Amino acid sequence: MDADVIIIGAGLAGLVASNELVRAGKRVLIIEQENAANLGGQAFWSFGGIFLVDSPMQRRLGVKDSFDLAWQDWQGSAGWDRLDGAHPEDEWAQKWGRAYVEFAAGEKRAWLQQQGVKFTPVVGWAERGSLSAGGHGNSVPRFHVPWGTGTGISEPFADKAREADAVDLRFRHRVDGLVFTDGAVTGVRGAILAPDDAPRGVSSSRDVVGEFELTAQAVVISSGGIGGDHERVRRWWPERLGTPPRTMVTGVPAHVDGRMLDIAADQGVRLVNRDRMWHYTEGLQNWDPVWPGHGIRILPGPSSMWLDARGRRLPMPGLPGYDTLGTLKILRSTPDLVDYDYSWFVLDQTIIKKEFALSGSEQNPDITNRDLALLLRTRLGRAAPGPVEDFKKHGADFVVADTLTELVRGMNALTGDDLLDEDSLRAQLVTRDREVVNPFSKDAQTIGIQNSRRFRGDRLFRTVPAHAILDPRHGPLIAVRLWVVTRKTLGGIQTDLDGRALDGSGMPIPGLYAAGEAAGFGGGGAHGYNALEGTFLGGCLFTGRTVGRALAGVV
Repeated sequence: MDADVIIIGAGLAGLVASNELVRAGKRVLIIEQENAANLGGQAFWSFGGIFLVDSPMQRRLGVKDSFDLAWQDWQGSAGWDRLDGAHPEDEWAQKWGRAYVEFAAGEKRAWLQQQGVKFTPVVGWAERGSLSAGGHGNSVPRFHVPWGTGTGISEPFADKAREADAVDLRFRHRVDGLVFTDGAVTGVRGAILAPDDAPRGVSSSRDVVGEFELTAQAVVISSGGIGGDHERVRRWWPERLGTPPRTMVTGVPAHVDGRMLDIAADQGVRLVNRDRMWHYTEGLQNWDPVWPGHGIRILPGPSSMWLDARGRRLPMPGLPGYDTLGTLKILRSTPDLVDYDYSWFVLDQTIIKKEFALSGSEQNPDITNRDLALLLRTRLGRAAPGPVEDFKKHGADFVVADTLTELVRGMNALTGDDLLDEDSLRAQLVTRDREVVNPFSKDAQTIGIQNSRRFRGDRLFRTVPAHAILDPRHGPLIAVRLWVVTRKTLGGIQTDLDGRALDGSGMPIPGLYAAGEAAGFGGGGAHGYNALEGTFLGGCLFTGRTVGRALAGVV
């Protein structure tokens, strides 16, 4: 036997599971198709936000949160509705969802600090939702930003794996199948790929130079989702979100291809909720890409005006930072929009310098490098953060102009379809701008801006005072073309509360476990139909920890 446990995938969930097993004195073998530079997986590239409930950081900023409020938000967002029949798809997902919120409201912060994770004082208000108390969205700010961004979460666990004598890291090993003995999973088999020293995230060769078969008492699938393979995304795209775009940008490296999920399904593992997925509508083409089609997501403040491809202001809940999938549905289900794969933000320099944050560790050098002085200069200074200004200067999706006439001309030139009418856009901006002269309004977006300004964190770091976009004192004017950026798989391998993978009859498959995105962040769909942000890395942490502790007691 080659190890007590084999873990497929060297991302965050697998590393956390490994850490728990090593602490319990077990031998772990981690199989990864990429090279050593990719240890830590997608988490390394992320902004790193963590969903916490009733934290000291929230309380310092005047936020009143509780488990009851968070669970209300989670249920309203998840909308689990596949609960009928002998083996419902949402049966375990719902249980995992509640367990995760209990974790976020309980020991999660203290446990992370024990692992070496430190947090900034910043708490963001991400995914504000569908504008109803019982519906989707975070009622209060819960997005806690770690020092180091995604690297601040992944690297402590990556370091533990690098340093542990009980961990055997096998890079450039691609799993092509599970090995069964008398009905139990006892190992994995696959191909050894040619050595490739490509930098982290860069596509690597798939040349095969050998084969392998390895054995253990148990196997954990923590191989991630499908976001790097647009054809798989389109295959599972749900009817409820309309027509999948012909053109998307990619929020994860190409090796996040979902092939292990298909392999597992072909070998009798039950996958559920495969039509649930999480893609953002505020994607940019990266002017300095790492992987093919590399997209960066804007994490917007509430003030930009959002237009469809035809230049019409989006209806509710299509507001910046509110309802990701609600906005995606508008853009992909409206009949006269389905031929266009983009939308627009229209804003000004005042808004961009404070309200544009870019997702990703490499786009936030101040927090990633734990530089407090740089953080204060860039987030509270007169100019936009350097990476944002770089996109404004070099990005293919930005138009900057001193007048609305020039802006509309540049927007039409960028797309080449001449869909935008200056008079129509001016009328919409004037209508919007008239609403901001009072501290009260009937316009939902203006109300949202004022609401955001009442939160100290947003007032300091994320939301400018309401003002007229057409006021030249706030110029120049800026338009940003937005694409759908692929990101997360919300469904996956159905697991019980120990992380044991289930078969088609709802029974645990002996020796097989799943964690992270491959398990739908728990139970094959702990988020249901929607996510509350700060919950993807958190789901990897929680499922990895759970699986590691469960296995430590049985192998």
